[in-house]
Amino acid sequence: NYCIFQLQTNIFNCKTLFYRISFREFQFAQTMMFAIEEINNSSSLLPNVSVGYKIFDSCGSTLSSTRAAMGLINGQERTFEKTCSGQSTVHAIVGASKSSSTIVLSQIAGTFQIPVVNEHPSFFRTIPSDYYQSRALAQLVKYFGWTWVGAVRSDNDYGNNGMATFIEAATKEGICVEYSEAISGSSLYEQVERVVRVIKTGTAKVLVAFLDSDGMDILLEEALRQNLTGLQWVGSESWITAHHLATMKYSGIIYGSIGFAIKKAKIAGLQDFLLQVHPSQDPQNDILKEFWEETFGCSFQSSLQETKQCSGSERLRDIKNPFTDVSELRISNNVYKAVYAVAHAMHSMLKCGENSEAVNASCTLKSILQPKESHIVDVNFSLKSGEKVYFDERGDPAATYQLVNWQRNPAGDIVFVVVGSYDASLQSGKEFTMNGLNITWRPVSVCSESCPPGFRQAMIKGKPICCFSCITCAAGEISNSTNSAKCYPCPLGYWSNEDHNKCVPKVIEFLSYEETMGTLLTAFSLFGAGLTLVLLFVFFWFRHTPLVKASNSELSFLLLFSLTLCFLCSLTFIGRPTDWSCMLRHVVFGIAFALCISCILTKTITVVIAFKARTPGNRVPQCLASHQRICVVGGTFLQVLVCVAWLAQAPPFSHKNTIYALERIILECNLGSPIGFWVVLGYIGLLAVLCLILAFLARKLPDNFNEAKFITFSMLIFSAVWVTFIPAYVSSPGKFTVAVEIFAILASSFGLLFCIFAPKCYILLLKPERNTKNHIMGRDMQKNN
Repeated sequence: NYCIFQLQTNIFNCKTLFYRISFREFQFAQTMMFAIEEINNSSSLLPNVSVGYKIFDSCGSTLSSTRAAMGLINGQERTFEKTCSGQSTVHAIVGASKSSSTIVLSQIAGTFQIPVVNEHPSFFRTIPSDYYQSRALAQLVKYFGWTWVGAVRSDNDYGNNGMATFIEAATKEGICVEYSEAISGSSLYEQVERVVRVIKTGTAKVLVAFLDSDGMDILLEEALRQNLTGLQWVGSESWITAHHLATMKYSGIIYGSIGFAIKKAKIAGLQDFLLQVHPSQDPQNDILKEFWEETFGCSFQSSLQETKQCSGSERLRDIKNPFTDVSELRISNNVYKAVYAVAHAMHSMLKCGENSEAVNASCTLKSILQPKESHIVDVNFSLKSGEKVYFDERGDPAATYQLVNWQRNPAGDIVFVVVGSYDASLQSGKEFTMNGLNITWRPVSVCSESCPPGFRQAMIKGKPICCFSCITCAAGEISNSTNSAKCYPCPLGYWSNEDHNKCVPKVIEFLSYEETMGTLLTAFSLFGAGLTLVLLFVFFWFRHTPLVKASNSELSFLLLFSLTLCFLCSLTFIGRPTDWSCMLRHVVFGIAFALCISCILTKTITVVIAFKARTPGNRVPQCLASHQRICVVGGTFLQVLVCVAWLAQAPPFSHKNTIYALERIILECNLGSPIGFWVVLGYIGLLAVLCLILAFLARKLPDNFNEAKFITFSMLIFSAVWVTFIPAYVSSPGKFTVAVEIFAILASSFGLLFCIFAPKCYILLLKPERNTKNHIMGRDMQKNN
C-alpha cells in the first residue's frame, strides 16, 4: 500500500465562530478520492498496487497547515483516511488550494523528503504559477486601454506575490496603480471599511482584485453595505468563476467582471461519484456528518430541538450547491491531475528497474524524493479527456488560462463566458488573444484623457506618469499619434498644418497677379501707361501749336515714352520671381527712370538756356537740339554702364527666404550686389537733385508758361517719394518689399506725369485761346497794361 496525503484548505472552519463547511473545498477532497478509486481500479496504471490517502484540514491558515503537517508525520489530526494506517509512509502530498498553506507544508515536507504537488526542490504545481497570471492581467488591462487602476489583494503569499508581479508588469506596460490595499480573512471590520472607502473615493474605474475566495467574500459584503458600484472588476482565478458570488445579491457590484480562469474540463463519472456521498459510507467520519447537516439544514443530534432531524434519506440529487455543481470543473480538475501525476510517477519509478540498468537503490520509493531524479518531473501523460499533463524544470505546468467575462443569459442569470485566452508558451506579444465575442461593459479608466494627434503629453509634477496635461505642439512641430510623448519637427521645406498632426509643404509666397494687392498694382500700372499714351496722342495731335512747340516737343515725346516705360517696368516686379525676371526688373527700372530724369534735366537746362538767350547780347546756340540729344543719351548711357557692371559682377537672382516667416517660403529677388542696386538708385537721385536745383533757379523766369515751376514741383514730389521709399523698403518683410518698390515707381511716375503735363493738357483741351505765342511769351499782359 502507498499513501497520498492531501492538505485541504478550509473544508470546515475548525469550530470557529463562523463554523460552516466549504462545499467547494469538500468537492476538491472528493475529487481526489474519486481519482484514487479510478487508479486502484485501473489495470494499466499501478497494477497490483493499492493507493490510499489521508486528508487533513488546514482551516485556511498557515498555523493550521503546520499543525496538519505535523499531524501527517505523527499520524494525528482529524482526517479522511482509506487504507492508510497511522504508521504508513506518505509518498506524496496534494497541497491545499491556497498557496500560503501549501508553501508552509512544502517546507516541512521537504525536510522529510516528501514531494508536494501543488521555491522548493520537491514542489510541483498542476495549476500554473501566479507569476504568469499576474503578467496576463497586466496585458489584459493594457489591451482595454485602462491606464489608471486600483488594486486590492489578499494579505498572504498568494495576494502579495501576485500583486507585486502585477504592479511590476503593469508599470512596464505604462499602467499606473492609484492605490493598492490588502485584506486578509482575519481583517477587522474597520480595516475592510477603510479599504472600501479608499476604493470608493478613488478615481480609477477599474479594480484589479487579486483575492482569494475568503477575502472576496469579506470585501463584497462591505462593498454592498457602502453601495460600491460603477467599477469594472478584474479578477484572479481564485474567484472569477466562483458561483456563490455570481448571485443577485452581488450582481449590482461585480456584474461584468472579467479575469483569467483555469481551463474548464469535464471528468467523466465524477458527478455520479459526488452524488453517492453519504454518511453511511463511513459512519465514524464526523466530516461526512457535518457535510450532510450543512447541506440539508438538519442535525444527527436529536437534542437540538430547533433543528430538524437528519433521516439519512435525503438525496444530493435534489440539491444544487457548489459541491454537486460540476459545470465549472477547474480547480477540481487540477486536483484530479495532481493525483494522476503522482500515480504515473510511482508507476515509472516501480518500472525503472525493468527499463534501465540502474541499481536497485535508485528504483526504491525513496528515489521519488530526490529533486534531480524525481519521476514527477518526467511525467508526461494524457488524461481520459485528452488533456496532456507534464511539468517543466521548475515543476510548473504549461501556463494557459481562459479569459472569462460575467454576462447574463436570456433567463437573467449570470454566466461565465469565455472571451479569450492566454498561453505563456507562445511568442512574446502573442500570448494574449481575444475570440471576438462582445465584452459586457468596458468603461474608460484613465487618470488623464488621451492627448489627440497635434498634442504632446506634459508630466504633472508630483503625479504618476499616467497623469499628464496635453500641450499643443509648437509651430513647425507635429505629433501624429495619440498620447505622443513629444512633438517632432517637420523636415526642411515643410511646416505643420493647422492641427499640428501633419507636415505639409510650406506655402511659397510672392506678389502674384491673382492676389488683391497684385491685381490693384497691375491695374494702376496699366492705367498709368495708358494715360501716358493718351497724353502722347494729344501732344502729337497738337504738335504744331505754340504750346507744344514751346514745350520742346521732341523732349516731351521722349519724356512721355520714358514715363510709359516707368509705368510698365513695375509689371516686372509682379509674378513668380526667376533669375531672368530679377535681372530684368532692376535693369529696366534703372534705365527707364534714368531716361526719364535725363529728359527732364535736359528740358530744364534748355529752358534756362532759352531764357538767357532772350537777354540782350545773348543768342540761342544753333546746336541746341543736338546738345539736348547728347545730354539725354549721355545721362542714360551712364546708367546703362552701371547696370552692365552690376549684371557682370553679381546679378540679381531668385531666392527662397525663410527669415521673415518660418511657416512659409518667401520667393524674392536677391539683389546679388546691394551696392549695384544703391548705385543705380543713387544715380537716379543725383539726376533728380540736379534737375530740382536748376528748376528751382529758373522758376521766376518771365513767361506766362514757365515750365520750370512745374518741373520744380514734380521733382519735389519725386524726391519725397524716393526718400520715403528707402526706410520703407529696408523694413518691409517679404512680398511687401516688392509692393513698396512698385508703389514708389507708380507714385513718382504719376507725380511726374501730372505735374509736368496736366497744366499743358488743360490749356490744349480746355483753354485753347491761351495756346498762342503772344500769350505764352507774356505779350498779351503787356498790351493790356
